[in-house]
Amino acid sequence: MAALQARGLIFPSSSSSSHGYQRVRALLRVPVDLGTLGVSLPKLPQIAKRQEGRISLGELDKIDADSSRSPAPAMADELVLSKMYAVLEAIADRAEMHAIIGEQRNNWNHLFTSSVNSITLAASLMAGVASISAAGDPLAFKVSSAILFAAAAGIMMITSKIQPSQLAEEQRNATRLWRQLGRSIETSLGHRFPTDRDVSEAVEKMLALEKAYPLPLVPGMLEKFPAVVEPTRWWPKIQPKRSRATRAGNGWSKDLEEEMKGALRVLKVKDEEEYIKLSNLALNVNKALATAGPLLACAAAMSSGLIGSPALGPLPAFVSVVGGVLAATVNTLEHGGQVGMVLELFRNCAGFYRRLQEEIESNLEEEEADRRENGEVFEMKIALQLGRSVSELRELAAYASPSREDEDIKECAGKLF
Repeated sequence: MAALQARGLIFPSSSSSSHGYQRVRALLRVPVDLGTLGVSLPKLPQIAKRQEGRISLGELDKIDADSSRSPAPAMADELVLSKMYAVLEAIADRAEMHAIIGEQRNNWNHLFTSSVNSITLAASLMAGVASISAAGDPLAFKVSSAILFAAAAGIMMITSKIQPSQLAEEQRNATRLWRQLGRSIETSLGHRFPTDRDVSEAVEKMLALEKAYPLPLVPGMLEKFPAVVEPTRWWPKIQPKRSRATRAGNGWSKDLEEEMKGALRVLKVKDEEEYIKLSNLALNVNKALATAGPLLACAAAMSSGLIGSPALGPLPAFVSVVGGVLAATVNTLEHGGQVGMVLELFRNCAGFYRRLQEEIESNLEEEEADRRENGEVFEMKIALQLGRSVSELRELAAYASPSREDEDIKECAGKLF
């Protein structure tokens, strides 16, 4: 009775809930078994064998009373569990949508790059043919060359504005983060039942991700040439994950706090600043290439219309042919080299280290250790995210001692990238 009710709360009988959870697991590709939920069902007491194999009504009432007194997960509200399933299904849908759109925008980059190069080189060839007097009337070649150069310049301006390689990198990173969010929620479901606060936090994380990596191009596309480069932010305000203290201090000590302060200092001084500098460098290179390509194509288009002018001689043909070749070269460097993708990659790396900083700060700002995340677990998590062992993290903290000036810190905290 009570045991059966508890079982019903863990495994909802609704076919829609079952179908939804199976879909979530399939899309996220995370092997999760709800049977591993950290919930102990009440055990029925051992009953002595009867000759006729029957249980009396008195014994059955006693079993029911024992079950009702056991710590069954009666507080697990089925409505809250259904809400969390709905959040998981929405997360799985978002991950699939970003993966599809990321593949599409990656195809855009390849198609635009090859098409523009083909058009530009064909226009240069026509301009060269038009400059040869033995070819007869060069009007057809001149007009064709001018049209192709103008078309190439227009396509270059569009692709430089939207940066397909950068769009593809945004969607790839968004796909990874959506799937990571889904896995973290399923992991929490494996330890305990969700609460209303868990559902609210999951929704806040979803909204932050949607803002950081929007799906549509217009409106809402991220600025590809910002005045100031900032690390990508895909998370809401971080709150310390409270854990049940198993001993005094909740795994925190003065040495651990100093260790976290040292790692925090290196992250601010070295890692984040390094990727911000690289982002600014990539942005400046991308701006130069995005401006040079269309300008060269426009110059070639105007020059091709002046081919054969007696006053200018061979200069228009020279500018058309050489300008077209240079425009194709610049387009290949910008989009074939995926400079926009490199810029987005650097911004994401800076955002990764900014998030680690806020995670450390949120725990250190909490004065009561019992309200923080368990210190030993937190230390291991930070070390793994930095690509270090716990002992290496402690060595890093000793390296960044307060006696060392910021300019003297040469080692980065992160070893993954």
